[in-house]
Order: sequence, then structure tokens, then C-alpha cells
Amino acid sequence: MTRKILVTAGASGIGKHIAAAFIAAGDDVYTCDINEDALQSAAAELKGLKTGICDIGERAAIERMVADAAKQMGGIDVLVNNAGIAGPTAAVKDIDPDEWEQVMNVDLTGTFNVTRCAIPHLIRSGKGVIIVMSSAAGRFGYANRSPYATAKWGLIGFTKTLSIELGEHNIRANAILPGAVDGDRIQRVFEGRAKATGRSVEEIKALSMQNQSLQYLVDPADIAALAFFLASDAAKSISGQAFPIDGDMQRN
Repeated sequence: MTRKILVTAGASGIGKHIAAAFIAAGDDVYTCDINEDALQSAAAELKGLKTGICDIGERAAIERMVADAAKQMGGIDVLVNNAGIAGPTAAVKDIDPDEWEQVMNVDLTGTFNVTRCAIPHLIRSGKGVIIVMSSAAGRFGYANRSPYATAKWGLIGFTKTLSIELGEHNIRANAILPGAVDGDRIQRVFEGRAKATGRSVEEIKALSMQNQSLQYLVDPADIAALAFFLASDAAKSISGQAFPIDGDMQRN
């Protein structure tokens, strides 16, 4: 049976890998993104991918996007809340309050609004699935990354609450907590940490690997495989859980 999958921020990075995994299985996939060029590129590469422009920091845009996704696919069976921004790299005392609010608005409130709009469709599905992309920052405190860490911790509580509230509708909710994922974004994070601490990018990268049993960056395709598993019937008894995928990270 073809499932109807909504993936936020799926034009590149982890989201694109997730969209590709579901398309490869024959599912109907809709993804939104703020980057129109990246969306067009993803649609050209992933045949059959449905797309829509959306700023996850804008409630009205989210409401239009979810309605469009449900209309184009004829419903929503699986929601993957992947959208998020990294935010500033600075000590709490130095963070611009506007930058703090921007991270909360996209990473936390945006996820809430997408989920809120999708729930009626997931209930109609009969066995809906919600996957929330948290982070290793959702289980460790992170110096100089307080907005991001705070939002990602909040998403764990949100996921657990969704599981409790929606279980009666046979909807499962789980969170994925990636560590350092290979790609452009982690390189920007390394550069931000280097600037904040006065160290070189290579020093920051080496230090970040020391806290893992497996000392390499996470392959985004592995995160997609985990998301695919959690959305499958093989995971039908799993809900309310947080799954680290971080090379066995011991600390931040």
C-alpha cells in the first residue's frame, strides 16, 4: 500500500535523504522547503517528489503547506518534522534575543504548528506516524549553543506528549537524535565553534570526535534508514522514544 509522506525541509541534507528513502520504496512524498532552487533540484532528481515553498517560521505558510500536501497526496500517513535552523554560536550573555526567538520560532514552534495541522489527517490515516528530528543537543547541554540545545530538548518533551495524546488514535510519535552529521551544515557549525573559541576548524573537528566511540561523522543515509524503519510496521509497537544516532556520543 502506498503511503503518503510529508517531510519538512526535504530539499537537501537529511530531509532529502529521508524523502529519497520513501520514494525508493514506492511511497508518495511531499516536501517543503524555504529554498525554491533546492526544491526544484530535488524534484528533478527524485522522480515523483511533490514540493511546496514554506517558511516553517510562519504559521500561515505552514497552514497552507500542510493543506496543500494533504490535497496533493490525498491525505497524510507519515509526518517527518525535519525543519530546523542552527542559530547563533555565542555565550548566553552575548546572544541577540532576536536570534534566540528565531530559533525557537522555527525549531520548536514551527514543529508544533506543522504537527498541529497534520494531526487531523494522521487520525484519518488510521495508523499515523510522527517523526521528530531532535539532536544530540537534545540530551546534552551545549556551551555557546543555548538556543539550539533548548529547542532540541523541548522537542523531546513534545514528542513524548504526542505519543501519550495520540496513542488512542493509533498514531505513533518518536524522535531521532543525530550527532555530527556529514555535510555542509556541520562544517558551518565547526567554523562557528572555531570562531567562538579561537581554535582552528581542524582542532574543533578532532575535539568533537573524541567524545564518540565511533570516531566519524554520521552518514545522513543512515538517519534516513532509521526514519524509514520507525515509519514501518516493523516498529508498530514503538512510540514515545528518543533514538540517538551519533556514534555513541558520551558528552557534547
